[in-house]
Amino acid sequence: MTTPNADHAAGADERYARAALSFLAEPGDVALGTLLRSWTAAEVLEAMRSDLEFPYDGDPARASPAALTKAFDRMRALLPGLPTPGRIAAWEQEGYRLVCPGEPEWPTQLEDLGDARPVVLWVRGSADLRFACLRSVSVVGSRAATAYGTVVGTEIAADLAAKAVTVISGGAYGIDASAHRGALAAGGCTIAMLASGLSFGYPKGHCELFAEISQTGLLVSEHPPEQAPTRPGFLVRNRVIAALSRGTVIVEAALRSGALNTAKHARELNRLVMAVPGPVTSAQSAGCHGLIREWGAVCVTGASDVLELISPLGSEGMADQPRPAVTPDHLDPVTESVLRTLTGRTGRGPATIAMLAGVDLDTAFRCLGLLAAAGYAERCDQGWRARWNQATRDR
Repeated sequence: MTTPNADHAAGADERYARAALSFLAEPGDVALGTLLRSWTAAEVLEAMRSDLEFPYDGDPARASPAALTKAFDRMRALLPGLPTPGRIAAWEQEGYRLVCPGEPEWPTQLEDLGDARPVVLWVRGSADLRFACLRSVSVVGSRAATAYGTVVGTEIAADLAAKAVTVISGGAYGIDASAHRGALAAGGCTIAMLASGLSFGYPKGHCELFAEISQTGLLVSEHPPEQAPTRPGFLVRNRVIAALSRGTVIVEAALRSGALNTAKHARELNRLVMAVPGPVTSAQSAGCHGLIREWGAVCVTGASDVLELISPLGSEGMADQPRPAVTPDHLDPVTESVLRTLTGRTGRGPATIAMLAGVDLDTAFRCLGLLAAAGYAERCDQGWRARWNQATRDR
């Protein structure tokens, strides 16, 4: 029988191994995913270091023996460049946290990606990733957005965020940026899924936007913090954007837009695909019109259309004070203690909330982000207050 200390050590080894594999393999590597169905990340890493070979026991339709051998050798060649556990710990101290499969913050809908699911996610921000994605919609589109697309993207995102729906996008110029800014303007939660490492922060012109997102939402990446983006990485990243959310809205897209790739992933994952129509004379809307005409995407013209279509969001009739994404008994004790400090009548500052809940300020911010994503709390002029009627009952 293993001891608690042994379990802790094994968990730490597995976390480091997954972080290490994010340096060795490209995101979405199906060959690595095949290995991880039969072996732990720590076992895979140890085999590489020991010059061991894995017996092939995967699905030939997913990864052939030759593909596995090639991927294994490719990753093994990169071993000398691995960071030490201390370097990874330093990144975590700087605010970049690791989220691994099976952990409380891991969004279980990523399992729909099968062997192409992320090995690990690097996350920065105050919200809880799993809870934030429970009520979420992806809003994406062209980088070369028109004035029309920018206005529509901003309004849809702001209206969704006002209903406590998390807005997910890719952090790029154009529609992505308008979606993030719309959600922020409404005081809501937004997630930027980046194609680069989080400290690299591509595009560089969005450093202020990314800083603002991390205050109330999340920056997420499959890449180690300092890694630059690659051209294929943008398209591979789109599968995670599609998987995290309940549906994807394409606001504006030309016929060869990368946003159509996100729509393709959404359709393959059985997520709802929605498209905003544009002027028939606009090349930037031709991709949206094609989605509606050829792919069966649902035509939407605003957030109200989106909310009616997304289930179970729409089926619960998004009122002015929406039902939380989780019931109180699913909150951890610390988060519940923070919730109990909130009232619906007036706001309280984070320091007061931390004192009343008996937690430190960082923990209070983390819990408040989780509660906001789950629909229990919201920012106000005085600080934070309870959002849902039942959450404030008897207080």
